[in-house]
Order: sequence, then C-alpha cells, then structure tokens
Amino acid sequence: MAGPRIAHATLKGPSVVKEIVIGIALGLAAGSIWKMHHWNEQKRVRSFYDLLNKGEITLVPTEEQIF
Repeated sequence: MAGPRIAHATLKGPSVVKEIVIGIALGLAAGSIWKMHHWNEQKRVRSFYDLLNKGEITLVPTEEQIF
C-alpha cells in the first residue's frame, strides 16, 4: 500500500560562491565604514592644528582655567 508522497525540503551544503560573495560584500562595507571614520578623525586633527597654528587656540592654561 503506497501512501501519498510528501515533498520534503532537501538540505544542501554551503554554497562556496555565495559565501565568498557575502564575505566580499561584508568586507567592503566594514572597510568603507572604517575609512570614513579615519577620514573624519584626520579632518578633526587637521582643523585642530590649523587653529593652533593660527593662534586661535592655545594649549597653555590661563589663570582662570587653573583655579
């Protein structure tokens, strides 16, 4: 007596090409975020030294800042 056939999902192994593509995409995303962070830090440091060279800011504390 043959029962009704049920279609079961067959489990496949990992797709190497798919994993490589996902890895590349994640690597590019993380790298671009890191690069943008690095550029923002460079901009902050550059503006600090520009203000320091212009004399608009100083690293020497005044009497008001000490007390």
